[in-house]
Amino acid sequence: MKIIDVEAIWLRVPALDEPCEWGEDALIVRIHTDTGLVGVGETDSSPSVVKALIEMPASHETCQGLRQLLIGENPLEIDRLWKKMVRGSEYVGRRGAAIHAISALDIALWDIAGQHYGVPVHTLLGGKHRDRIAAYGTFIPKPDETANRQIVRELLAQGLKSIKLGGGGFGEDLNADKALLKVIREEIGKDVKLQIDLVGRWRNYANALTQCDALRGFNLNWIEEPLPSDDSEGLLRLVQQCGIRVSGGEGLATRHEFKAFLAETRPAIVQPDITRCGGISEMRHIDELARQYGAQLVPHGFSTGILLAATVHFMAASEAGELIEYSQSDSPLFRNLVKNLIPLQNGHVPVPDRHGLGVELDEGVIDRYRVRL
Repeated sequence: MKIIDVEAIWLRVPALDEPCEWGEDALIVRIHTDTGLVGVGETDSSPSVVKALIEMPASHETCQGLRQLLIGENPLEIDRLWKKMVRGSEYVGRRGAAIHAISALDIALWDIAGQHYGVPVHTLLGGKHRDRIAAYGTFIPKPDETANRQIVRELLAQGLKSIKLGGGGFGEDLNADKALLKVIREEIGKDVKLQIDLVGRWRNYANALTQCDALRGFNLNWIEEPLPSDDSEGLLRLVQQCGIRVSGGEGLATRHEFKAFLAETRPAIVQPDITRCGGISEMRHIDELARQYGAQLVPHGFSTGILLAATVHFMAASEAGELIEYSQSDSPLFRNLVKNLIPLQNGHVPVPDRHGLGVELDEGVIDRYRVRL
């Protein structure tokens, strides 16, 4: 079996000159083989940059387009191809966008392998430890109280016992943050877990500790990305002093960055995104590192149903894969791109047993939102 084509498809809901929110654009890939099998993957990154990294012509040995590196190869040789892509793209980045692009392609290769062998990806990863995974729901808060109360009621109606909010300016104004959290905690009661995502907005360790003290009465389950991930000293001091679990890592790539992050900041929770960190292949190494450093692995996941499927398969096969993020985005790229989107059922995500990732894409959605330059 040989790879005969690699598609990099840029999807976007708003027009290019209009504001875009999380979940409203995506870069998906399809790897085509000479046997007719097609693998799908995606990355939650800058679609235009990733598309260029896949399609660009080679400059020299370590600055090659990823499509060019894969054409003619056997897609079942996943580990060798991962290393070939990393080596061949070294000059355009051993971290960041280059690894994001490799992540999408790696996921598609695992999808092909599962289809070829007639098993779900979680079987290729060693077998599933569970048939369903507890989920927490993530939403971007609205500017008015009524809308936020309605969002939370809808989350609770889905059986969720854990919710997270972030974005929409949260973390920029302490008084506004406290007013919002008061509304949310009133709606969910004392027994539902509540976590917040700061997207690195708190300025430094001292500011973050002040914020934690001010928000302590809301009984937060964890605080996510309170500081930029490269502020290792500030994060370590916050972990040691704030008394609330600290999480992070969604923007990191490869086991090397995660090892440094875990060793230097000691977070309670580490949150790699399978479409950014290096794909399914690299996620396996990060999972092992999390165990070594005593951190809970709770992956980031706020994009399309392809990301969701890849994360579900991986977490099902991880011995410690007990909690998964479930997007509450209304974007058609989350709701409609994957026709058989893995559902949320009474606060849990069922683990599918279809071959590969088991994803069916809606060609109409692709055609409607595809960016053509």
